[in-house]
Amino acid sequence: MREHWSSAEVDPAIRLDYWRDVAHNWVDVQPLSPGDQLEASWSLLRGESSFFGTKRSTAYEMRTHARHVPPGEDMVVLSLLEAGEMRLNAAPGEHQRVTAGMLGMYAPRQDACYRWGEGARQTYLALPRSVVVGALGREPGNLLLAPQQCALAPVLASQLTHLGLLARQPARVGAEEYAGLLNATCALALLTLRNLGRQGDAGDLPDVTESLHAGRRAAAFRFMESQAHRHDLDAGAIARGAGCSRTRLYEAFAEQDRSVMDTLREIRLQRARTLIERSVRLHVGLVAWRCGFADQSGFSKLFKARFGITPSEWHRWAQARQSG
Repeated sequence: MREHWSSAEVDPAIRLDYWRDVAHNWVDVQPLSPGDQLEASWSLLRGESSFFGTKRSTAYEMRTHARHVPPGEDMVVLSLLEAGEMRLNAAPGEHQRVTAGMLGMYAPRQDACYRWGEGARQTYLALPRSVVVGALGREPGNLLLAPQQCALAPVLASQLTHLGLLARQPARVGAEEYAGLLNATCALALLTLRNLGRQGDAGDLPDVTESLHAGRRAAAFRFMESQAHRHDLDAGAIARGAGCSRTRLYEAFAEQDRSVMDTLREIRLQRARTLIERSVRLHVGLVAWRCGFADQSGFSKLFKARFGITPSEWHRWAQARQSG
């Protein structure tokens, strides 16, 4: 069942209390500055023992502790930050800055302070703690999930992103389809936790810098995939889309001996190849333009350098293969 709430539907005087009741009944919630007015929206899919949510709001702070967790609602949250930032002080001396594209596991029973930045959008899945312990093989804590420590983390992040998009567009999906998607997401989350559990305990995990770089790369990649058609797309725009500075973006890609613009070019060329294969009649200039290449001649040269033949030759080969 899908539920939705928006602060625009509630009197400003009771918005914060209502937000606590509908979205944060496990935690203590406060605005970052006294007198700030809450603006927020939230969509939820409920299952039998789990639920999925996507929310966006103005800046606020929430504190977690075992005393805030209602009886029978001992859950663990797998959370993807889609936009903005969140600062976590998990315990004295432990500080994490979570930015767009980063996936984490969070235990509301653990004493922690979360500060959500202005416009932060979170997509998350809540599972019973007993189920998480069974999959993970240990007690869960607050932890960033990077690809280096969990091979399935990017897959789960992608699933959360797409389910969040569908939850915000209810006219496109029916109740039965939502239920199936939620079950599939829970199954994928448990596979991810089992994969994480096999990688060892927290002492073997990468440091925060590595996790930050992985999150920035993932956020940048998703942004480039959605905006690859733009001819004005440059490193500065990609950095803004990933929620970091250009310097941090360069560092994240340099860690894997890749460049930002080389990655963008590869995304565009792969998209162009798919369009060419699907085209009955080929118009090279139109394909180039739709994939972010302003110059047809330059596109043809890049395509041949990457795939060994020209776009027209690739089209003839693809058509012959389909006919045969």
